[in-house]
Amino acid sequence: MALEITNDNFKTEIKDSKKPTILKVYADWCGPCKQLEPIFEEISNEQGDKYTFAKLNVDNAREASIDLGVSSIPTMIFIKDGDVVGRETGYMPKEDLVAKITEYLG
Repeated sequence: MALEITNDNFKTEIKDSKKPTILKVYADWCGPCKQLEPIFEEISNEQGDKYTFAKLNVDNAREASIDLGVSSIPTMIFIKDGDVVGRETGYMPKEDLVAKITEYLG
């Protein structure tokens, strides 16, 4: 299960994380975000030992969203050693998301 990110835990859970992180930025009212949710959870269950999977709701964590430069949702942000190494916007099927994880995080 993915970790819920807030303005309060953003630094400790994302910026200071020792594991590479896949952060899904979403909103409850976003249709493509809802379509991506089961895919994200499935990959999280399969690869959660290798990566941290986290979710950030733009409506609940506005400061963190701004800090990350999010301008549209859903956005997948790939973070390694506290730095953003990749970013993808929009819905993507499972195969594409797995390929992006491998491309950005190894």
